[in-house]
Amino acid sequence: MVSTVLITGASQGIGCSTAKLFASKGYDVVLAARTLERLCSVAQEIEALGVKALPIACDVTDSEQVNTLIEKALTEFGHIDLLINNAGICMTAPMEKTTLEDWQQILNVNLWGYIYPIHALLPHFLERKQGTIVNVGSFGGKMPLPNMTAYCTSKYAVTGLTETLRLELEPKGIQVCGVHPSVTNSDFLSRAVFRSGNEKQEDAMRQQMREMLKSPLASQPEDVAKAIWEVVQHPSPSVIVGSGAMMAAIYSWFPGLTQWLMQRGTKGQG
Repeated sequence: MVSTVLITGASQGIGCSTAKLFASKGYDVVLAARTLERLCSVAQEIEALGVKALPIACDVTDSEQVNTLIEKALTEFGHIDLLINNAGICMTAPMEKTTLEDWQQILNVNLWGYIYPIHALLPHFLERKQGTIVNVGSFGGKMPLPNMTAYCTSKYAVTGLTETLRLELEPKGIQVCGVHPSVTNSDFLSRAVFRSGNEKQEDAMRQQMREMLKSPLASQPEDVAKAIWEVVQHPSPSVIVGSGAMMAAIYSWFPGLTQWLMQRGTKGQG
């Protein structure tokens, strides 16, 4: 029986690279994202590899759309072996510039956008007594990042969701893994939000992020896709991809010093 993977945020970046990698390994792929046109383009590339691809437009912040996504996938393939929660947005802003609407958006996408697919698919996994859930988080869910309170809150929540689910589901035959990318050179910048109350400052923040994405410190989407493949093949509770691994380790060893350095580095911003 051919294994089937369902990937959210699959139209570009990490999700797209992961879909192509799993397809190259023989998986049939369910592709979910909001833009059907992009998904269809990815699906064509995947089907050229000799496997099946099912593109489904879905807003993961809408539980009814997610339920429909799971129903369509199960109708098409009969089973799903692997769920990769990957949809997400990034936001840089000091707390006083973060609106309640910003909070609602980032938590809806980055947290509820993971909870809804898990909730919809879990009965299928429990019935089969097998399955794998990979939550793509961030090293910002392992350590605080300056002027990213809302983003880190959402990613710390994903870390807690992942670690607690593992405790609950592993005895029932279901693997739960967390993959936490560092800054990744994907097209997420087009969806990133910057807030400071000053247009020039926001442009500078965006440019700083753009330069970081081009630096050697940035990972590539393919790096994250390979890490996801490895944790599926060799289940691991958590892995941090790229330069953030060392940063998170230093933070765990010297939290006070790390916080002091980050505060000095952002002094005067906001």
